[in-house]
Amino acid sequence: MHNPDNNRLYFLDWIRIIAFFLLILYHTGMYYVTWDWHVKSPDASHAIEPLMILSSPWRLGLLFMISGVASAFMLQKIRVGALLGQRSWRLLVPLVFGMLVIVPPQAYLEVVEKVAYKGGYGEFMHLYITGYKGFCRGGDCLDMPTWNHLWFVAYLWVYTMLIGGLAWLAGPRLQSWSNALGRQLTGWKIIVLPVIGLAIARFALADRFPTTHGLVDDWYNHAQSFYLFLLGALLATQRGFWANVERLRWTSLGLWLASWAAIVCYYSIPEAQAALPAVAQWKPVMRLVYCLCQWAPIMAVCGFGHRHLAFDSAKRRYLTEAVFPVYILHQTLIVVMAHSFKPLKLAPVTEGLILVVLTFCISFGVFEVVRRIAVLRPLFGLGRRPARVRDGYRARAATA
Repeated sequence: MHNPDNNRLYFLDWIRIIAFFLLILYHTGMYYVTWDWHVKSPDASHAIEPLMILSSPWRLGLLFMISGVASAFMLQKIRVGALLGQRSWRLLVPLVFGMLVIVPPQAYLEVVEKVAYKGGYGEFMHLYITGYKGFCRGGDCLDMPTWNHLWFVAYLWVYTMLIGGLAWLAGPRLQSWSNALGRQLTGWKIIVLPVIGLAIARFALADRFPTTHGLVDDWYNHAQSFYLFLLGALLATQRGFWANVERLRWTSLGLWLASWAAIVCYYSIPEAQAALPAVAQWKPVMRLVYCLCQWAPIMAVCGFGHRHLAFDSAKRRYLTEAVFPVYILHQTLIVVMAHSFKPLKLAPVTEGLILVVLTFCISFGVFEVVRRIAVLRPLFGLGRRPARVRDGYRARAATA
Protein backbone atom coordinates (compact mmCIF):
# COMPACT_ATOMS: atom_id res chain seq x y z
CA MET A 1 0.00 0.00 0.00
CA HIS A 2 1.02 3.60 -0.47
CA ASN A 3 -0.31 5.11 2.72
CA PRO A 4 1.84 7.58 4.60
CA ASP A 5 -0.26 6.79 7.66
CA ASN A 6 0.25 3.13 8.47
CA ASN A 7 -2.78 3.13 10.77
CA ARG A 8 -5.33 3.98 8.10
CA LEU A 9 -6.53 2.04 5.09
CA TYR A 10 -7.60 4.92 2.89
CA PHE A 11 -9.16 2.67 0.28
CA LEU A 12 -11.72 1.53 2.85
CA ASP A 13 -12.64 5.15 3.53
CA TRP A 14 -13.34 5.64 -0.17
CA ILE A 15 -15.33 2.40 -0.33
CA ARG A 16 -17.38 3.43 2.72
CA ILE A 17 -18.15 6.77 1.07
CA ILE A 18 -19.24 5.08 -2.16
CA ALA A 19 -21.31 2.45 -0.33
CA PHE A 20 -23.21 5.02 1.73
CA PHE A 21 -23.92 7.12 -1.36
CA LEU A 22 -25.12 3.96 -3.11
CA LEU A 23 -27.83 3.84 -0.44
CA ILE A 24 -29.39 6.95 -1.98
CA LEU A 25 -29.73 5.15 -5.31
CA TYR A 26 -30.93 1.96 -3.61
CA HIS A 27 -33.57 3.61 -1.44
CA THR A 28 -34.80 5.67 -4.38
CA GLY A 29 -35.13 2.36 -6.23
CA MET A 30 -37.18 0.93 -3.34
CA TYR A 31 -39.93 3.36 -4.28
CA TYR A 32 -40.23 1.77 -7.74
CA VAL A 33 -40.00 -1.97 -7.04
CA THR A 34 -42.67 -4.38 -5.81
CA TRP A 35 -40.94 -5.01 -2.46
CA ASP A 36 -42.59 -3.58 0.64
CA TRP A 37 -41.40 -0.09 1.62
CA HIS A 38 -42.72 2.98 3.41
CA VAL A 39 -44.27 4.59 0.32
CA LYS A 40 -44.71 3.14 -3.16
CA SER A 41 -44.88 4.55 -6.66
CA PRO A 42 -48.07 3.83 -8.65
CA ASP A 43 -45.62 2.70 -11.35
CA ALA A 44 -43.84 0.16 -9.12
CA SER A 45 -42.84 -2.98 -11.04
CA HIS A 46 -40.22 -5.72 -11.33
CA ALA A 47 -38.24 -3.75 -13.94
CA ILE A 48 -35.24 -2.63 -11.86
CA GLU A 49 -35.28 -5.42 -9.27
CA PRO A 50 -32.31 -7.24 -10.89
CA LEU A 51 -30.26 -4.04 -10.50
CA MET A 52 -31.33 -3.79 -6.86
CA ILE A 53 -30.22 -7.39 -6.26
CA LEU A 54 -26.81 -6.44 -7.65
CA SER A 55 -26.04 -4.71 -4.32
CA SER A 56 -28.67 -5.78 -1.78
CA PRO A 57 -27.03 -9.03 -0.58
CA TRP A 58 -23.71 -7.43 0.41
CA ARG A 59 -23.83 -3.63 0.68
CA LEU A 60 -24.58 -3.39 4.41
CA GLY A 61 -22.34 -6.34 5.17
CA LEU A 62 -19.51 -4.39 3.59
CA LEU A 63 -20.28 -1.39 5.80
CA PHE A 64 -20.30 -3.56 8.93
CA MET A 65 -16.96 -5.06 7.92
CA ILE A 66 -15.43 -1.62 7.35
CA SER A 67 -16.82 -0.50 10.71
CA GLY A 68 -15.06 -3.46 12.32
CA VAL A 69 -11.79 -2.37 10.69
CA ALA A 70 -12.27 1.17 12.02
CA SER A 71 -12.94 -0.15 15.53
CA ALA A 72 -9.75 -2.21 15.46
CA PHE A 73 -7.62 0.80 14.52
CA MET A 74 -9.29 2.92 17.19
CA LEU A 75 -8.47 0.26 19.79
CA GLN A 76 -4.81 0.67 18.85
CA LYS A 77 -4.95 4.38 19.63
CA ILE A 78 -7.22 4.71 22.69
CA ARG A 79 -8.24 2.65 25.70
CA VAL A 80 -11.31 0.40 25.52
CA GLY A 81 -13.29 2.59 27.92
CA ALA A 82 -12.54 5.71 25.88
CA LEU A 83 -13.60 3.92 22.69
CA LEU A 84 -16.91 2.80 24.17
CA GLY A 85 -17.64 6.27 25.52
CA GLN A 86 -16.73 8.01 22.30
CA ARG A 87 -18.70 5.64 20.08
CA SER A 88 -21.72 5.78 22.39
CA TRP A 89 -21.79 9.56 22.09
CA ARG A 90 -21.25 9.55 18.33
CA LEU A 91 -23.88 6.84 17.67
CA LEU A 92 -26.57 7.04 20.36
CA VAL A 93 -27.10 10.81 20.23
CA PRO A 94 -27.86 10.84 16.47
CA LEU A 95 -29.90 7.64 16.85
CA VAL A 96 -32.20 9.20 19.46
CA PHE A 97 -32.35 12.48 17.54
CA GLY A 98 -33.11 10.58 14.35
CA MET A 99 -35.91 8.55 15.93
CA LEU A 100 -37.55 11.70 17.34
CA VAL A 101 -36.99 14.16 14.48
CA ILE A 102 -35.69 12.61 11.24
CA VAL A 103 -37.59 9.31 11.01
CA PRO A 104 -41.19 10.28 12.05
CA PRO A 105 -42.09 11.83 8.66
CA GLN A 106 -41.38 8.45 7.07
CA ALA A 107 -43.70 6.69 9.51
CA TYR A 108 -46.39 9.36 9.08
CA LEU A 109 -46.46 9.09 5.30
CA GLU A 110 -46.37 5.29 5.56
CA VAL A 111 -49.61 5.20 7.55
CA VAL A 112 -51.13 7.85 5.28
CA GLU A 113 -50.49 5.65 2.25
CA LYS A 114 -50.98 2.19 3.71
CA VAL A 115 -53.88 2.60 6.15
CA ALA A 116 -55.36 5.90 4.87
CA TYR A 117 -54.64 7.79 8.11
CA LYS A 118 -56.45 11.15 8.05
CA GLY A 119 -54.97 12.85 11.11
CA GLY A 120 -52.48 15.70 11.03
CA TYR A 121 -48.76 15.40 11.75
CA GLY A 122 -49.10 16.82 15.27
CA GLU A 123 -51.73 14.25 16.20
CA PHE A 124 -49.62 11.51 14.65
CA MET A 125 -46.54 12.57 16.66
CA HIS A 126 -48.49 12.19 19.90
CA LEU A 127 -49.35 8.62 18.88
CA TYR A 128 -45.76 8.05 17.74
CA ILE A 129 -44.16 9.18 21.00
CA THR A 130 -46.61 7.24 23.15
CA GLY A 131 -45.99 3.99 21.25
CA TYR A 132 -49.40 3.56 19.61
CA LYS A 133 -49.82 0.02 18.21
CA GLY A 134 -52.98 0.44 16.15
CA PHE A 135 -51.55 1.20 12.71
CA CYS A 136 -52.00 -2.26 11.22
CA ARG A 137 -52.51 -3.76 7.79
CA GLY A 138 -53.61 -7.33 8.31
CA GLY A 139 -51.22 -8.78 10.88
CA ASP A 140 -48.49 -6.26 10.09
CA CYS A 141 -48.46 -3.41 12.63
CA LEU A 142 -46.13 -0.42 12.67
CA ASP A 143 -43.86 -0.30 15.71
CA MET A 144 -43.49 3.20 17.12
CA PRO A 145 -41.18 4.90 17.92
CA THR A 146 -39.07 3.36 15.18
CA TRP A 147 -35.59 3.76 13.75
CA ASN A 148 -36.31 2.66 10.15
CA HIS A 149 -33.06 3.06 8.14
CA LEU A 150 -31.16 4.02 11.32
CA TRP A 151 -31.27 0.40 12.45
CA PHE A 152 -27.70 0.22 11.16
CA VAL A 153 -26.64 2.78 13.80
CA ALA A 154 -28.25 0.82 16.63
CA TYR A 155 -26.63 -2.42 15.52
CA LEU A 156 -23.27 -0.75 15.05
CA TRP A 157 -23.37 0.55 18.61
CA VAL A 158 -24.13 -2.93 19.98
CA TYR A 159 -21.35 -4.51 17.92
CA THR A 160 -18.88 -1.85 19.02
CA MET A 161 -19.73 -2.57 22.66
CA LEU A 162 -19.19 -6.29 22.01
CA ILE A 163 -15.82 -5.84 20.30
CA GLY A 164 -14.77 -3.49 23.08
CA GLY A 165 -15.70 -6.09 25.68
CA LEU A 166 -13.88 -8.77 23.71
CA ALA A 167 -10.76 -6.60 23.46
CA TRP A 168 -10.87 -5.93 27.22
CA LEU A 169 -11.21 -9.64 28.05
CA ALA A 170 -8.71 -10.90 25.48
CA GLY A 171 -6.00 -8.28 25.89
CA PRO A 172 -2.90 -9.11 23.81
CA ARG A 173 -4.46 -12.39 22.69
CA LEU A 174 -6.73 -10.44 20.33
CA GLN A 175 -3.73 -9.56 18.14
CA SER A 176 -2.58 -13.20 18.13
CA TRP A 177 -6.06 -14.24 16.97
CA SER A 178 -5.84 -11.61 14.26
CA ASN A 179 -2.45 -12.95 13.13
CA ALA A 180 -3.73 -16.53 13.11
CA LEU A 181 -6.73 -15.57 10.98
CA GLY A 182 -4.52 -13.61 8.61
CA ARG A 183 -2.27 -16.66 8.14
CA GLN A 184 -5.29 -18.87 7.51
CA LEU A 185 -7.07 -16.70 4.95
CA THR A 186 -4.84 -17.03 1.92
CA GLY A 187 -5.49 -18.16 -1.65
CA TRP A 188 -8.80 -19.87 -2.29
CA LYS A 189 -9.59 -19.85 1.45
CA ILE A 190 -10.15 -16.06 1.29
CA ILE A 191 -13.31 -16.82 -0.67
CA VAL A 192 -14.39 -20.22 0.60
CA LEU A 193 -14.01 -20.05 4.39
CA PRO A 194 -16.01 -16.83 5.01
CA VAL A 195 -18.73 -18.12 2.66
CA ILE A 196 -18.96 -21.27 4.78
CA GLY A 197 -19.46 -19.11 7.87
CA LEU A 198 -22.25 -17.16 6.18
CA ALA A 199 -23.83 -20.40 4.93
CA ILE A 200 -23.91 -21.91 8.43
CA ALA A 201 -25.81 -18.87 9.67
CA ARG A 202 -28.21 -18.94 6.72
CA PHE A 203 -29.05 -22.65 6.98
CA ALA A 204 -29.36 -22.55 10.78
CA LEU A 205 -31.23 -19.31 11.36
CA ALA A 206 -32.76 -17.73 8.23
CA ASP A 207 -36.03 -19.70 8.33
CA ARG A 208 -36.58 -19.32 12.08
CA PHE A 209 -35.50 -15.68 12.38
CA PRO A 210 -36.38 -13.66 9.27
CA THR A 211 -34.78 -10.23 9.15
CA THR A 212 -36.74 -7.65 11.18
CA HIS A 213 -34.16 -4.92 12.04
CA GLY A 214 -35.74 -5.05 15.50
CA LEU A 215 -32.47 -5.85 17.35
CA VAL A 216 -33.80 -8.26 19.97
CA ASP A 217 -35.43 -10.77 17.58
CA ASP A 218 -33.11 -10.43 14.58
CA TRP A 219 -30.76 -13.36 15.17
CA TYR A 220 -30.06 -14.30 11.58
CA ASN A 221 -29.23 -10.71 10.71
CA HIS A 222 -26.93 -10.53 13.75
CA ALA A 223 -25.26 -13.80 12.82
CA GLN A 224 -24.18 -12.42 9.45
CA SER A 225 -23.70 -8.74 10.31
CA PHE A 226 -21.66 -9.22 13.49
CA TYR A 227 -19.73 -11.99 11.79
CA LEU A 228 -18.61 -9.57 9.09
CA PHE A 229 -17.96 -6.83 11.66
CA LEU A 230 -15.75 -9.23 13.62
CA LEU A 231 -13.92 -10.33 10.47
CA GLY A 232 -13.16 -6.69 9.74
CA ALA A 233 -11.89 -6.09 13.26
CA LEU A 234 -9.61 -9.15 13.18
CA LEU A 235 -8.29 -8.57 9.66
CA ALA A 236 -7.76 -4.82 9.92
CA THR A 237 -4.01 -4.97 10.57
CA GLN A 238 -3.29 -7.94 8.30
CA ARG A 239 -1.61 -6.20 5.38
CA GLY A 240 -0.90 -9.49 3.66
CA PHE A 241 -4.60 -10.31 3.63
CA TRP A 242 -5.51 -7.06 1.86
CA ALA A 243 -2.73 -7.61 -0.68
CA ASN A 244 -4.08 -11.10 -1.38
CA VAL A 245 -7.59 -9.69 -1.76
CA GLU A 246 -6.22 -7.35 -4.43
CA ARG A 247 -4.70 -10.28 -6.31
CA LEU A 248 -8.05 -12.09 -6.27
CA ARG A 249 -10.08 -9.08 -7.40
CA TRP A 250 -10.91 -10.37 -10.90
CA THR A 251 -11.79 -13.83 -9.59
CA SER A 252 -14.02 -12.22 -6.95
CA LEU A 253 -15.69 -10.05 -9.57
CA GLY A 254 -16.44 -13.06 -11.75
CA LEU A 255 -17.91 -15.00 -8.82
CA TRP A 256 -20.00 -12.01 -7.82
CA LEU A 257 -21.53 -11.53 -11.27
CA ALA A 258 -22.12 -15.25 -11.76
CA SER A 259 -23.84 -15.61 -8.37
CA TRP A 260 -25.91 -12.48 -9.04
CA ALA A 261 -27.09 -13.86 -12.40
CA ALA A 262 -28.07 -17.18 -10.78
CA ILE A 263 -30.02 -15.41 -8.02
CA VAL A 264 -31.88 -13.21 -10.50
CA CYS A 265 -32.87 -16.28 -12.52
CA TYR A 266 -34.00 -18.17 -9.42
CA TYR A 267 -36.03 -15.24 -8.03
CA SER A 268 -37.66 -14.78 -11.45
CA ILE A 269 -39.30 -18.22 -11.33
CA PRO A 270 -43.08 -17.78 -10.95
CA GLU A 271 -44.35 -18.60 -7.46
CA ALA A 272 -46.53 -21.47 -8.70
CA GLN A 273 -43.54 -23.19 -10.31
CA ALA A 274 -41.20 -22.48 -7.37
CA ALA A 275 -43.12 -25.00 -5.25
CA LEU A 276 -42.58 -27.83 -7.76
CA PRO A 277 -40.14 -30.54 -6.53
CA ALA A 278 -37.85 -30.06 -9.51
CA VAL A 279 -37.37 -26.40 -8.52
CA ALA A 280 -37.57 -26.74 -4.73
CA GLN A 281 -34.61 -29.16 -4.68
CA TRP A 282 -32.37 -26.29 -5.80
CA LYS A 283 -33.15 -24.19 -2.72
CA PRO A 284 -30.15 -25.42 -0.64
CA VAL A 285 -27.83 -24.78 -3.57
CA MET A 286 -29.23 -21.30 -4.06
CA ARG A 287 -28.68 -20.55 -0.40
CA LEU A 288 -24.99 -21.27 -0.91
CA VAL A 289 -25.01 -19.14 -4.04
CA TYR A 290 -26.60 -16.29 -2.07
CA CYS A 291 -23.84 -16.52 0.55
CA LEU A 292 -21.27 -16.36 -2.24
CA CYS A 293 -23.09 -13.24 -3.49
CA GLN A 294 -22.68 -11.75 0.00
CA TRP A 295 -18.92 -12.28 0.23
CA ALA A 296 -17.46 -12.30 -3.32
CA PRO A 297 -18.59 -8.70 -4.06
CA ILE A 298 -17.07 -7.49 -0.79
CA MET A 299 -13.78 -9.04 -1.83
CA ALA A 300 -14.08 -7.64 -5.36
CA VAL A 301 -14.81 -4.13 -4.11
CA CYS A 302 -12.00 -4.28 -1.54
CA GLY A 303 -9.60 -5.75 -4.10
CA PHE A 304 -10.20 -3.04 -6.68
CA GLY A 305 -10.26 -0.42 -3.95
CA HIS A 306 -6.91 -1.60 -2.59
CA ARG A 307 -5.54 -1.38 -6.11
CA HIS A 308 -6.88 2.02 -7.12
CA LEU A 309 -8.04 3.96 -4.04
CA ALA A 310 -5.15 3.69 -1.58
CA PHE A 311 -4.56 7.44 -1.33
CA ASP A 312 -5.59 10.42 0.76
CA SER A 313 -6.92 13.76 -0.38
CA ALA A 314 -8.90 16.76 0.83
CA LYS A 315 -11.96 15.29 -0.93
CA ARG A 316 -11.65 12.09 1.11
CA ARG A 317 -11.47 14.03 4.36
CA TYR A 318 -14.48 16.16 3.43
CA LEU A 319 -16.62 13.24 2.24
CA THR A 320 -15.64 11.07 5.23
CA GLU A 321 -17.16 13.71 7.50
CA ALA A 322 -20.17 14.31 5.25
CA VAL A 323 -21.22 10.72 4.69
CA PHE A 324 -22.87 10.03 8.08
CA PRO A 325 -25.08 13.16 8.15
CA VAL A 326 -26.05 12.46 4.54
CA TYR A 327 -26.94 8.90 5.53
CA ILE A 328 -29.09 10.11 8.44
CA LEU A 329 -31.04 12.50 6.21
CA HIS A 330 -31.35 10.73 2.88
CA GLN A 331 -34.23 8.30 3.37
CA THR A 332 -36.57 10.84 4.92
CA LEU A 333 -35.88 13.20 2.03
CA ILE A 334 -36.64 10.46 -0.51
CA VAL A 335 -39.88 9.41 1.21
CA VAL A 336 -41.19 12.97 1.66
CA MET A 337 -40.33 14.08 -1.87
CA ALA A 338 -41.63 10.89 -3.50
CA HIS A 339 -44.97 11.25 -1.73
CA SER A 340 -45.14 14.95 -2.62
CA PHE A 341 -44.39 14.34 -6.30
CA LYS A 342 -47.25 11.86 -6.82
CA PRO A 343 -49.79 14.46 -8.00
CA LEU A 344 -47.34 15.57 -10.71
CA LYS A 345 -47.50 12.12 -12.37
CA LEU A 346 -43.92 12.38 -13.61
CA ALA A 347 -42.42 9.62 -15.74
CA PRO A 348 -40.63 7.18 -13.38
CA VAL A 349 -37.19 7.72 -14.94
CA THR A 350 -37.51 11.51 -14.74
CA GLU A 351 -38.95 11.39 -11.23
CA GLY A 352 -36.29 8.99 -10.00
CA LEU A 353 -33.50 11.17 -11.36
CA ILE A 354 -35.00 14.23 -9.69
CA LEU A 355 -35.28 12.36 -6.38
CA VAL A 356 -31.62 11.33 -6.50
CA VAL A 357 -30.34 14.80 -7.45
CA LEU A 358 -32.44 16.64 -4.88
CA THR A 359 -31.56 14.14 -2.14
CA PHE A 360 -27.84 14.65 -2.74
CA CYS A 361 -28.16 18.43 -2.98
CA ILE A 362 -30.37 18.91 0.08
CA SER A 363 -28.35 16.43 2.18
CA PHE A 364 -25.08 18.18 1.44
CA GLY A 365 -26.71 21.57 1.93
CA VAL A 366 -27.86 20.54 5.42
CA PHE A 367 -24.41 19.10 6.12
CA GLU A 368 -22.79 22.41 5.20
CA VAL A 369 -24.98 24.11 7.82
CA VAL A 370 -24.58 21.41 10.48
CA ARG A 371 -20.79 21.23 10.26
CA ARG A 372 -20.54 24.94 11.09
CA ILE A 373 -22.83 24.95 14.17
CA ALA A 374 -21.32 23.28 17.23
CA VAL A 375 -24.63 22.42 18.90
CA LEU A 376 -25.87 20.58 15.80
CA ARG A 377 -22.77 18.52 15.13
CA PRO A 378 -23.39 15.74 17.70
CA LEU A 379 -26.99 15.35 16.50
CA PHE A 380 -25.61 14.17 13.17
CA GLY A 381 -22.76 12.07 14.54
CA LEU A 382 -20.00 14.65 14.08
CA GLY A 383 -17.26 15.29 16.61
CA ARG A 384 -15.90 18.66 17.59
CA ARG A 385 -14.58 20.78 14.77
CA PRO A 386 -10.80 20.46 14.39
CA ALA A 387 -8.96 23.32 16.07
CA ARG A 388 -7.39 24.41 12.78
CA VAL A 389 -10.88 24.84 11.27
CA ARG A 390 -12.17 26.87 14.24
CA ASP A 391 -9.04 29.02 14.26
CA GLY A 392 -9.37 29.49 10.51
CA TYR A 393 -12.89 30.81 10.94
CA ARG A 394 -11.73 33.22 13.63
CA ALA A 395 -8.82 34.44 11.51
CA ARG A 396 -11.07 35.08 8.52
CA ALA A 397 -13.58 36.89 10.75
CA ALA A 398 -10.85 39.07 12.22
CA THR A 399 -9.61 40.18 8.80
CA ALA A 400 -13.05 40.63 7.25
